[in-house]
Amino acid sequence: MKRFFYVACVVVLCLLLVVPAATAKKKPFKIRFSHVVSENTPKGWAANEFAKRVNETLKGQVKVVVFPSAQLYGDNQAIEALSAGFIEMAAPSSAKFVGSVPALQLFDMPFLFPTIETVHKVVDGPIGDDIRAMFVKRGLGIKLMTFWDNAFKQFSDNVRPLIKPADFKGVKFRIMSSDVLEAQMHGLGAVGLKLPFAEVYNALEQGVVDGQENTASNIYTKKFHEVQKYMTFSNHGYLGYAVIMNQKFWDTLPADIQKTISKILTEVTAEARMKAIELDKEQSALIRDYAQKSGRLTIFDLTPAQTAALQKAMKPVHDKFADVVPTKWVEQVKMMK
Repeated sequence: MKRFFYVACVVVLCLLLVVPAATAKKKPFKIRFSHVVSENTPKGWAANEFAKRVNETLKGQVKVVVFPSAQLYGDNQAIEALSAGFIEMAAPSSAKFVGSVPALQLFDMPFLFPTIETVHKVVDGPIGDDIRAMFVKRGLGIKLMTFWDNAFKQFSDNVRPLIKPADFKGVKFRIMSSDVLEAQMHGLGAVGLKLPFAEVYNALEQGVVDGQENTASNIYTKKFHEVQKYMTFSNHGYLGYAVIMNQKFWDTLPADIQKTISKILTEVTAEARMKAIELDKEQSALIRDYAQKSGRLTIFDLTPAQTAALQKAMKPVHDKFADVVPTKWVEQVKMMK
């Protein structure tokens, strides 16, 4: 009898220990998504939409939390943090990979992409496949998921109207950390200063730099146009983002979750492209409206001849970086025109 009682107690104790463990609710995988721009920008919209759809579709399995406006990290720091596993996702501008994947400076080449559709042909085609392979080959611990658009960049400054190449001489511009962009400014006789995006407004306001180059969306949402006297709609360069994920984290996700996240990201990317075009038009109009009503900003639209002159002045940059950005890529892009 005692033996039976002893065995029964052991069985009950085992059940008490096993049942809670078996019924305990598994914590969802957490994805911390860091970026540096405002939420009402193309990237801000896409990040929020991605988080919303993943959280709804994979409720209880995956939780995406977005940290906009450099709340956690600037772009350069975000890449390092992601590689180290402190965050799971980020979407830095392609220019931020100058040290690790310098060939991404393809997207910084001035006047290389005639239309946004050309950019899409590049990232969705063989060149995009080559870029993904580069990330794997370099062993960065980073998985390149996709590319998101912003739009084409415009010039602004406080020195003089920027219409012809000579107008740029001596003007100090904030640029992203890209050697191509630094060479672009040098070719115009200007000075390119590499500063984090979060510091641009204060740098313009305090005169640390005279001007900057950016998309209408970034200019409007960060109020750069309110501390500039002149703005030129030049469409001289493309600005886009590499959406990245920590490779080890990705590898820990079950295959079905990976498939769902990839599917959602593909859908969001397609919609984000249309949203980027929409926001660029909308916020360009808002900047023009501000200029007209305030009288504090003068806007210039380049004629075809003026655009051609700037193109000619910046053309040497393409040849200078032939050993960094594969020449075959540049030639393939030019054939897409």
